[in-house]
Amino acid sequence: MAATFLSIVIPAHNAAPYLGEALESVLGETVSLGAGRPAEIIVVDDASRDGTAQVAASYAGRGVRLISNPVQGGIGVARNRGVAAAGGEFLAFLDADDLWTRNRLQRLFAALEGAGSTGIAFGHTRQFACPRMDPALRGKLRVPPDPMPAYCAGGMLLRRADFNSVGRFAEGFAVGEFIDWFARAKEKGLRPALIGDVVLERRIHGTNQTIQHRQSYADYAQVLKRALDRRRAQPEGREFRDGEP
Repeated sequence: MAATFLSIVIPAHNAAPYLGEALESVLGETVSLGAGRPAEIIVVDDASRDGTAQVAASYAGRGVRLISNPVQGGIGVARNRGVAAAGGEFLAFLDADDLWTRNRLQRLFAALEGAGSTGIAFGHTRQFACPRMDPALRGKLRVPPDPMPAYCAGGMLLRRADFNSVGRFAEGFAVGEFIDWFARAKEKGLRPALIGDVVLERRIHGTNQTIQHRQSYADYAQVLKRALDRRRAQPEGREFRDGEP
């Protein structure tokens, strides 16, 4: 059997209404990899109280593997557990309520190859209002119509070796775990390559992590403090690469 080429990690918590669509969007992309480039899809159910695990299990015959956390640990814990179980040379991510776009892998792999031996490929994201959302709530939420750079886990592709050089996602944050990881990646010298294509569709449904955990926005201040502390701890004269937020 050929070694796994790409591992896709999908953390999920109470995502039963959306997970099937997310998995279908990923499965459509993994087919495009072709023979000799096998992919695995790992769903990490983070102690869901709905039918998330059952939805994931129903895809077992299509190459989806389910890992269950008995106690909710948060998105950082779930992603790290998925990465620890992954065997792919390359890593990609998706949140269980979002969608990949068609041909994203082909375009991101091309960008990654063009970035050289150390780099991370990113695309753009487009947000959309979930059709199931209550109209009253929909009227209160702003959904920007234009694509924007997807400097987030769901918008990136990278080599497993480069992920390992940066280290795991922070596990103590309700929000901000990717910003912390990306800051450390840039400090390691990894170069972000941004393509203009939309590679991620982000579903706005009113219970998104960043909406539910507004009280945890102090996490962003902690992320910034960690980055400043690391910068101060470096030998004088070392320069960090400036880059995207």
